[in-house]
Amino acid sequence: MEKLRIGIAGYGNLGRGVELAIRQNDDMELAGIFTRRAPETVKPLTPGAKVYSINDAEAMKDSIDVLIICGGSATDLPKQTPALAKNFNVIDSFDTHARIPEHFANVDKAAKESGHLAFISLGWDPGLFSLNRLYAESILPNGKSYTFWGKGVSQGHSDAIRRVEGVKRGIQYTVPIEAAMDAVRSGSQPELTTREKHKRECFIVPKEGADLAKIENDIKTMKNYFDQYDTTVHFITEEEFEAEHNKMPHGGFVMRSGLTGDGEKTHQMIEYSLKLESNPEFTASVLICYARALGRLYKEGATGCKTAFDIAPAYLSKLSGEELRASML
Repeated sequence: MEKLRIGIAGYGNLGRGVELAIRQNDDMELAGIFTRRAPETVKPLTPGAKVYSINDAEAMKDSIDVLIICGGSATDLPKQTPALAKNFNVIDSFDTHARIPEHFANVDKAAKESGHLAFISLGWDPGLFSLNRLYAESILPNGKSYTFWGKGVSQGHSDAIRRVEGVKRGIQYTVPIEAAMDAVRSGSQPELTTREKHKRECFIVPKEGADLAKIENDIKTMKNYFDQYDTTVHFITEEEFEAEHNKMPHGGFVMRSGLTGDGEKTHQMIEYSLKLESNPEFTASVLICYARALGRLYKEGATGCKTAFDIAPAYLSKLSGEELRASML
């Protein structure tokens, strides 16, 4: 069996998750890890895995089938994904929802010009939750959709607060408001503002001498991340951070409350949920199965940029169509 050769660009929590996920798929192999750090300082989990400088990536373009880019959405992926799509087939987990159209356009242009294929915004939201919203709204056109996230650590939002001036370490928890979820389940189809659905909690280890009031204001007013939420910022010690915030759980719910039948008086409820002990490991597992789909579609001649909406489910599985129809349909 010819194995799909996977490269990893960025070796943080998500990159390590991708490395572990590759081990669970015998039709794939790790072809290399690319980092902005000094390669000799990176210690992979896989014995014998090669680590390269991200600046040397282009020289490896013929040795990698799919490059999974594991940078942050705030500043890394908007630059990295279009740049790397010039030499590789790429996947990312860009999760700034408001900027996805812009990111798609930039990546699509770069990939089409170079004859490569790119998948963006894959993970569980955007990604799996996006699909569930699409299915639910198509099935129940007369209704309302709701998405709740958490309680859990948002990698993208945590990355964003760590980039605030004066922050040494930081983590952010998204917390759904139970009263809002109960109102949706009741079938009343409430009108909920962003602020009424979730709150956000940030735990910050400040740098020595940092302006705490400025850090708090910079976080609470950050566009596309915190400005539309009730956000609490807690300043803690590094010891407290290590003891209480060293895991990355997450999860969430997609709900669709709709009406069907004569007079549209029959209430129907669709609810999909995830409960994750490790956000990065689960996101990595989603990226890996989409890497398989990308490899197949590229062999069929596809180029440009695609999202979860464009990819048939059968491409994600290593089972044949015959096997899928016999075992899962």
